[in-house]
Amino acid sequence: MSTAATEIDVRSLVPAQRHQKIFEIVDRLEPGASFVLVNDHDPKPLYYQIEAEHPRQFSWTYLEKGPSVWRVEIGKRQQAA
Repeated sequence: MSTAATEIDVRSLVPAQRHQKIFEIVDRLEPGASFVLVNDHDPKPLYYQIEAEHPRQFSWTYLEKGPSVWRVEIGKRQQAA
């Protein structure tokens, strides 16, 4: 994963808008690209949703695990092309 990944901070969005915004980004990712999700809680349920809709196509790497800020790098695998 690139260390220069775009950071997407969803903490200012109301919870109902967060998944929509994140999935818009996920759907536009090119193979090999990634972004860093910044959230105010562990986004683990999002991992399961992404995995259910796009099995084994995305990587998920925790960069920071709370307690008030979580950062997760989400990347589209090369073979997902």
